Amino acid sequence: MSSTDSSRALFERALRVLPAGVSYAIRDIAPYPFYVARASGCRLTDVDGNLYTDYWSGHGALVLGHAPSSVVAAVSRQIEKGSHYGFSHALEVELAELVTAMVPGAELVRYTNSGTEANMYAVGLARAYTGRTRIAKMEGGWHGGYDPLRKAVHAPFDELEAGIDPAAVANTVVLPFNDLEAASAAIREGTLACVVVEPVLGAAGIIPSDCGYLAGLKALCDRHGTLLIFDEVITGFRLARGGAQELYGVTPDITILGKIVGGGFPVGALCGRREVLERLDHRRFPDRRAQAFHGGTFAANPVTMAAGIATLMALEDGSIHRRLDRLGELARTGIARIFESSGLDVAVTGIGSIFGIHFRRGAPRNAREASEADASLARGYHQAMLARGIAYLTPAVPHLFLNAAHTEEDLADFLAATEAFSHGVQGMACGYSRPASAGR
Repeated sequence: MSSTDSSRALFERALRVLPAGVSYAIRDIAPYPFYVARASGCRLTDVDGNLYTDYWSGHGALVLGHAPSSVVAAVSRQIEKGSHYGFSHALEVELAELVTAMVPGAELVRYTNSGTEANMYAVGLARAYTGRTRIAKMEGGWHGGYDPLRKAVHAPFDELEAGIDPAAVANTVVLPFNDLEAASAAIREGTLACVVVEPVLGAAGIIPSDCGYLAGLKALCDRHGTLLIFDEVITGFRLARGGAQELYGVTPDITILGKIVGGGFPVGALCGRREVLERLDHRRFPDRRAQAFHGGTFAANPVTMAAGIATLMALEDGSIHRRLDRLGELARTGIARIFESSGLDVAVTGIGSIFGIHFRRGAPRNAREASEADASLARGYHQAMLARGIAYLTPAVPHLFLNAAHTEEDLADFLAATEAFSHGVQGMACGYSRPASAGR
């Protein structure tokens, strides 16, 4: 009898009502996903009672861990008062005050329900402000499901994915990440409304920007009338209280936020320079030929706002960041040491509390280099780790996010599991296995 019979049965039901049996392709784990029944701290318990230590942390959104008491209390209080108003309320003001106090580039804020929406509205805002239509984004940069930004996300980067309207990406210029010379050639033409960049390239495997790269982009954009947009959906409030822009000392014109700013609830936000964000002000710009549009039924949902306030207040003094940064450094150095001693070609990238593992020789600096990794070996590693009760995504490109509930003991378990995999990798069977019993 399998230890995941209930998960298998749920998957069989899911196949009848959900495409591929999942609600998001990256959550698909062969031959079937485990189904979470509850979560607390850094632990997941599936419907069969198996316990996993979670290094996915809700796509990186749960920097405080699952169900932190302060967030649960704030959300519980708010739900009793109403889950959705559709009118203005005090919590949206309070959270915006926290965001503008913590994020260097934030003078005004508008909320959305996802990072996709925030990126979409930010591009429209940049076009309205500059009067230009062309935009630039990075190869391998993932900014959600908005067509103009979905160009060149996955290899082969020069081919459009199904469903994308070629006309929608005709004004999208693709640049290699960490290549300031290529960026300069595109920006100095003076035709770009904006350059959208993740300070740490996320979907390609947590690849940090080179020293001076972001500052160079900012100088080029300023010189040629182009707005610089930082997509900090991943890095916002994670790398520092003010995000990557605080850490790198570079202030963009517009910042995209998501994940952590909603405290575990659906959220997105765009913020930035007052002069730019005022283009969303229908009172100041009543003519729709000058005004950039933004809206949404659930924008500034009060439950999300309550969760976000509780989360940002817990992060304000920086102590959680300092502890997580130390754990992240221990993780990266420990994993690199293990694979180096085993003779396997594996590189570990990342910064602060986030890291990626690449089964290739040398750390990648961009998405093309990351795409050269051995995905088969990465999947074998994922299977081996999951069999020991350690969960993360994605199997082919490991992304890992620490949260405040992780301990040095958890990290020791992770490293021990990695060492066991490295020792047995030559004879490792690639068949998928499940934990015979609960994890720790």
